Amino acid sequence: MSRHVAIVTDSTAYLPHQTMERHGISAVPLTVVLGDRAFEEGTEISARSLAQALQKRHSVTTSRPSPEVFAAAYRAASEAGASDIVSLHLSAEMSGTYDAALLAAKEAPVPVRVVDTGMVAMALGFCALAAAEAVEQGGGPDEAVAAAEKRAAGTSAYFYVDTLDYLRRGGRIGAAQALLGCIRDRLEGGRIESLEKVRTASKALARLEEIVAERAGADGVDIAVHHLAAPDRAERLAERLRQRVPGLAELHVSEVGAVIGAHTGPGLVGAVVSPR
Repeated sequence: MSRHVAIVTDSTAYLPHQTMERHGISAVPLTVVLGDRAFEEGTEISARSLAQALQKRHSVTTSRPSPEVFAAAYRAASEAGASDIVSLHLSAEMSGTYDAALLAAKEAPVPVRVVDTGMVAMALGFCALAAAEAVEQGGGPDEAVAAAEKRAAGTSAYFYVDTLDYLRRGGRIGAAQALLGCIRDRLEGGRIESLEKVRTASKALARLEEIVAERAGADGVDIAVHHLAAPDRAERLAERLRQRVPGLAELHVSEVGAVIGAHTGPGLVGAVVSPR
């Protein structure tokens, strides 16, 4: 009997629900704390509700999943027939999610490989998809991890925010960071780094388009465009990239979830570039 490898990620991967079902990927939710109430990302609070709360300057914080939540996810995978689990998560520089998964993996009923991808949002989602596809092609946990790490090494994510207040409040950047930022890949530490200073939103978004098109090149590439409460901006960027990227394989346009939105604020526009 062949080994069944389950792929687990977390809710910040922002994979479409139908994609997760098709590839058998499960996601452990992070938590958003709004005032004195805690909500699971993806099921109990929407990005739209989060954006409205931020615009009203309500107190919003985020929290990693507990090791117990991960333990339950690993038990469920084992009970569903998994003989191994590959658990892929957002950058440990940004969250304690990876550490919680490591703790749970020690007591799991089957072997669990926990991977800090150094990614977030669909940059993480593309890693989870690569791992799932490796398993579908007959690979074991080693092949799944290798596929995810290869995808992470080639993936870049860039974003623009209207204000730096939310990133500063969450301690994600220093006071002198620029308006246009870059989430570096795993080899560079999974940190948010400044890329360029751009004075206006229109110039920043035009420059974002240029950077993404240059990074995509002419070979096969997947792109995800993310936003928070800025659908028109995201659609314009996506349409321009459809015209400019000759090797575009798949392009996803989606609103980020509440966890990332809590640290960026409304107006976020970002793009993930992931070569195949």
